[in-house]
Amino acid sequence: MPYEWKTPPQAALQEMRLWPHQSLPARGFAAFVLATFTMILIPSFALLGTVLLWGILPFALMAVAGIYFALQSNHRSRQINEILTISPDQARLVHTTPKGEVKEWQCNRYWTKVTKYDRDGPVPNYVTLRGEGREVEIGAFLSEEERVELFKDLQRTLSR
Repeated sequence: MPYEWKTPPQAALQEMRLWPHQSLPARGFAAFVLATFTMILIPSFALLGTVLLWGILPFALMAVAGIYFALQSNHRSRQINEILTISPDQARLVHTTPKGEVKEWQCNRYWTKVTKYDRDGPVPNYVTLRGEGREVEIGAFLSEEERVELFKDLQRTLSR
């Protein structure tokens, strides 16, 4: 699951880290771009030694470059990190965006309320934390099943 408790459940200070699922590691990225380049070049072997190769080659290279930059952009947009820290008297959420902006929320633990919107949120099973007059999302990048588990886990932790 793309979230984990860094501390045991019995600890006074608990910390949870959440991140988006990374389905394509760096090695897989390189293999995919190389395989794409190879597949594009296979048909062009018949054109070796002809003028047509020089007409097709720029478009083949643009296609490979387009795939490379699209995958790089997707990788950068998945660089989201959320850290939820729960102490005996306070709950604090720090959300780091892909651009490196840091957004913080904190509330008295006693008044922190976990809410799950089954249908009303931007995604199904949308999980939020509410307190201090604000409501913030947590784990919106997780899958539906992971958000349900996150909701149960947060309810269990905050009720202690």
